[in-house]
Amino acid sequence: MTRLLVLCMLDAKPMAGYDIQQALRMTDAERWGGVLIGSIYHALKKLEKDGYIAIDKVEQTGHRQKFTYRITVEGKEHLKDLIREALISSSVQYPSSLYAGISFFDKLPAEEARQALKEQQVLLEKEYQSVQEGWKEKEAALDGNIPPMVQMVFDNMFAIISQQQDFVRKALAYLEQSNN
Repeated sequence: MTRLLVLCMLDAKPMAGYDIQQALRMTDAERWGGVLIGSIYHALKKLEKDGYIAIDKVEQTGHRQKFTYRITVEGKEHLKDLIREALISSSVQYPSSLYAGISFFDKLPAEEARQALKEQQVLLEKEYQSVQEGWKEKEAALDGNIPPMVQMVFDNMFAIISQQQDFVRKALAYLEQSNN
C-alpha cells in the first residue's frame, strides 16, 4: 500500500519525501490506507533502487540535501499493476480480537465484560468522529466537489463503523438480558 500511495502522489507531480509524508498525514492515510507515515523514506529508496522513481532534483538546504523524486515510465506501469492488485485483493477484515473477546466474554465477571464493551463503544464513537473530521477537511479542501469514488469510500467507512457500533450495542443488550 505504501508503494501504491507514493507512486500515485509522484504520478501527480514530483515531490520530496517530506512533502509526501505531509500529504499522506493530511489525508489520514494511516487510518484508511494502513500506511505507516514513517515508512515513506524506505519505500522511496526501494522504489528508486527498482527503477520506478528517479531523483528529479537535489536542493541544498543548510547542511542537508533535499531530494525531489519523479515517477519513471517503469513506475507508471508498476503503479497500474499495484492498482489492479489492490482492486482484486480481498479487503474484508474482521474485528478478530473483538470477536474473540465476545466469544469468551463469560470467562469475565458480567460487569467487567459490560465495562469493556462500553469502552469499545467509546472507541468506535471516536473513530466515527475522526472519519467525520477527515470528511469535513476533504470537503473543505475540495470546495464541496468530492469525487464520486471518494464519496463512496467515506460512505463505506461510515457504514463499517456504524455496523460495528450496532454489533457492540447488541452484545451489550445480550449481556443485560442474560443477567436479568
